[in-house]
Amino acid sequence: MNYCKHCLQPDTRPNTYFGEDGICPACEYFEKLGQVDWQERYEILQDLLQTFPRRIGQKFDCIIGVSGGKDSTRQALWVRDKLGLKPLLACLSYPPEQVSQRGVDNISNLIELGFDVVISAPAPGTWKTLMRESFMKFTNWARSTELALFSSVPQLALHYGVSLILWGENPGLQLGDLKTLGRTGYDGNNLRYMNTLSGASLDWMLESGVNARNLLPYRYPAPEAFDQHGLQIVYLGWFLGDWSLVNNGMYAAASGLQIREDTVANTGDLLGVTSLDEDWVTLNQMIKYYKFGFGRVTDYVNEEIRLKRLTRYQGIELVTKYDDACAPGYIASFCDYIGISVEDFWVHVRRSVNPVLFDIDDSGLISRKFKVGVGL
Repeated sequence: MNYCKHCLQPDTRPNTYFGEDGICPACEYFEKLGQVDWQERYEILQDLLQTFPRRIGQKFDCIIGVSGGKDSTRQALWVRDKLGLKPLLACLSYPPEQVSQRGVDNISNLIELGFDVVISAPAPGTWKTLMRESFMKFTNWARSTELALFSSVPQLALHYGVSLILWGENPGLQLGDLKTLGRTGYDGNNLRYMNTLSGASLDWMLESGVNARNLLPYRYPAPEAFDQHGLQIVYLGWFLGDWSLVNNGMYAAASGLQIREDTVANTGDLLGVTSLDEDWVTLNQMIKYYKFGFGRVTDYVNEEIRLKRLTRYQGIELVTKYDDACAPGYIASFCDYIGISVEDFWVHVRRSVNPVLFDIDDSGLISRKFKVGVGL
């Protein structure tokens, strides 16, 4: 395990690699932003939009996937108020046991801001079955739900006959998931190859006993469907020079976004602005930490280090203290939902702990072998 010499990105992040100079792709990309002509990029976007004219009978210019969070709220406002487009917002709703009141209120806020929002909700019984199966099989409860989340947007685009899908950040350039890179910095049609979606066979879902018909919401449209209907995903983050966790949070909060109020020690959410529509993401980030050696705090501080609002030393302190943060209450509510005990939860988590990066003592306590910022 090695760390980027500039930020705290480890080379254990799936689908990433460091250059010979020991710098991660996200830091390399950020350094280049200082030479970007943002007016030129805005003109590129204007020219690009001209290639997607609204056809006769088409009511919307584009589709944006939203959760009601900071990124989707900022995108919706910028697309409507700056670009003058009429977007259709697509929201995949969580079941009542999972969705937070904060998430419900933030979607309501988008509706009150004047947007058209289509809310879809996969069958709750299938959702719960697949969530349990995802956790028991992969120790990743979001394996199935993320398929539904990412699939809902292009599925809706096909249904409404809208060719243009506007997405937020480019995971390849801004996070380092290099398999998502397309022909240009804004081409998002390789999003299907990101770590979340890659290898997205539905066989394991069928093996869990779910009827194939009930798996329709979890099927990401094939490349042939994209080509046949001319679907194009465009990363808006490539055109916005001030795209960041903090900036998007501030823009959205100024327009009515409700942020998370729980403590960093309970959530690992340094600013309370990430994944606001539900709270079980907290335990999934903790599990990700035990698998790969980084969690949600790492992503926060990396961006702040690049923006020179944190030093690398300050980032190391925060990552060391909070990267595996998860309050027991979130774990207990998740276990109650999928019908397992908290003890069984930890049995599965410990089985998935990366033995190269962590030790587990006889009492079950998990401890780092690596030193944050240094590695092994």
